[in-house]
Amino acid sequence: MTYTAERLWEEAVYVAYYLHWSLDSILDLEHPARVRVIEQLNDIHRKISGADDGE
Repeated sequence: MTYTAERLWEEAVYVAYYLHWSLDSILDLEHPARVRVIEQLNDIHRKISGADDGE
């Protein structure tokens, strides 16, 4: 799988925004761990925004 630098930046900024982690901490995560963190953040965001109300 090709993983672009742009996608890496998108993931890093997303995690930094929500968790206030340093860039080094985010980049130290292996890709699967970073993806899991992002998925969990998405789940939390959907729950608090009420996006799951229709399910």
